[in-house]
Amino acid sequence: MHAGADANSLDQATRDFLAVRPQLFGIAYRVLGSAVEAEDIVQDSWLRWQNTDRADVLEPAAFLTTVTTRLAINVAQSARVRRESYVGPWLPEPVNTSADPQVGAERAEAVELAVLLLLEKLNPVERAAYVLREAFDYPYRQVADILETSEANTRQLVSRARKHLAAERRERTSPAEHRRLLEVFLSAAQTGNLTVLEEVLTADVVSYSDGGGVRGASKIPVVGRLHVSKYLAAFAPRFWPQSDLRWVEANGRPAVLVSSGGNAVALLCLDVSTEGIDRIMWVMSPAKLSPYVASLDG
Repeated sequence: MHAGADANSLDQATRDFLAVRPQLFGIAYRVLGSAVEAEDIVQDSWLRWQNTDRADVLEPAAFLTTVTTRLAINVAQSARVRRESYVGPWLPEPVNTSADPQVGAERAEAVELAVLLLLEKLNPVERAAYVLREAFDYPYRQVADILETSEANTRQLVSRARKHLAAERRERTSPAEHRRLLEVFLSAAQTGNLTVLEEVLTADVVSYSDGGGVRGASKIPVVGRLHVSKYLAAFAPRFWPQSDLRWVEANGRPAVLVSSGGNAVALLCLDVSTEGIDRIMWVMSPAKLSPYVASLDG
């Protein structure tokens, strides 16, 4: 009798866990900007859930969300130290959003690469508060419980995160305009057309190459319309002729996967505002590209 009861209880535990799994991944991914680390946290939450006295848990979803958020905050705090020794600019790990555009959330908030990059400048608790409130629509009271703080403080955390993002990002464009600008940019970058590049880039555009030390990736961000245009024109003859391009979706936006000799070498993502292209993000690190490429054909 006892073994059967245990099996039933584990079946129920598995069902409860699977029901919220996409959400748990979505929270951890937004807090960390890493799909690989988010998967590890989801696994960890599952192990904790198996070893919990579940008879005492009234709301499995709330319990699992709390465990996952706190684990993500802990990992984010230790990730800060690792990021300091990262070679060159760090960009979030891209995810293929074509199957789940909202990545487990109520709303597709905080999933664009540029937003994850900006969230990285906030402390992990501010990040978690913003994600739970804006993407997952949790009431302030519940966010406060998860973060073990007061409701007033939670409102402040979310408000600070909103202000930070508003200060750093101009008004966004539509997906159609985003794609159009990416097409124009791509054709100008391939031909090294400085005139067109200077037309589509904003004055304070930044180009980031996250290579994690791979050869050919710029170790520092390139800043400003003139510098970025010249930089793109200089490497055009070496980079593009032997490249194959594939239009994909990454983090809710059109992107271009660049391959050479059958191997992915870069994922090109843009952050586009009504004024033009604000950020150019080249994800070149093999550790970030491989899982993304695998998800396209999986």
